[in-house]
Amino acid sequence: MKPPQSILVIRFKAIGDVVLTLPAVSVVRQNFPKARITFLTSSENAPLLQGFRDVNEVLSLDRAALRSGNPLKVLPEFFGLLRRLRGGRFDLALDLQGYSETAWLARLSGAPERWGTIYSQGRKWAYTRSLPRNKEIHSAEDHLRLLSHGGLSAMEPANEFHLPTAALAAAHAFLEKNRLTATHPLLFLQPFTSSPHKNWPLENYLSIARHWQSRGIQIVFGGGPADRGLLETARRQGFVVSAGVPLLITAGLMRLSTLVLGGDTGALHLAVALGNRVLMLMHEVTPGSPIPFRHPDWVVVSPRAVAIQEIQVSTVNESVARILTGPAGNVSC
Repeated sequence: MKPPQSILVIRFKAIGDVVLTLPAVSVVRQNFPKARITFLTSSENAPLLQGFRDVNEVLSLDRAALRSGNPLKVLPEFFGLLRRLRGGRFDLALDLQGYSETAWLARLSGAPERWGTIYSQGRKWAYTRSLPRNKEIHSAEDHLRLLSHGGLSAMEPANEFHLPTAALAAAHAFLEKNRLTATHPLLFLQPFTSSPHKNWPLENYLSIARHWQSRGIQIVFGGGPADRGLLETARRQGFVVSAGVPLLITAGLMRLSTLVLGGDTGALHLAVALGNRVLMLMHEVTPGSPIPFRHPDWVVVSPRAVAIQEIQVSTVNESVARILTGPAGNVSC
């Protein structure tokens, strides 16, 4: 294949899934250092792409408008996107989602080379190269498998999110406003995921927070805008809550933390890409589970499948202690 000059990468949902394309994007950049890489994602995830150093341009799609059924919203959004896709003159389109919607967009991009991982054989028509999604391996590894199938050199993928300077400054300001400091050990807790059955009980996180706060560790509870009400209990108990701050400020707070503790959620995958130490609580781990990329030891697993509440507070505290008292922590227990 002639080295492409313009490459389109497609991935819509969700935060963690977008973050987990970082290794693939890094391999694309290593193989094609002079190419222009454009990333197409949903509008709510577009700010996240500021941390993708290898991406030159971001295209965003308002999927809510596109699915609204209102012609006054659907038509401008669709034809505006089509115009931008055609204007990109892409040589290669990489669909890292594999949905019907993204298959159509890959095809409509006009790129002569179109590669995709697919969930249904009926979508092969959209691509010049395709592979069935392998659910037995990590999704980030599956992206790399697609690139290898396309003939790209198997280089060491970089899972690196580059935090914008302004976001880090805003995180410092948040800590200062709440009388915390980045020079002292900080435990960032992310209790809630998008799926209730993946959530460890909030009271357990509060127990963890009380335990470590009593030992001089700073505590911040994080979350999305929908988690504000759920975290009022933590706020009433005197803990700092950052739920609802912009995503990149959350990234900054995690970057300034000694440890990020939480469930299977996009924030923890982002923390890993920031170079942070994380501890992910999971209701089960099977082949293909979204564990921290290439860090299978950064997980505490429920003793019984889909029973995350059975993870004991003492077990988590022991794991946290090993991390906080290690070279990066040096905290007295």
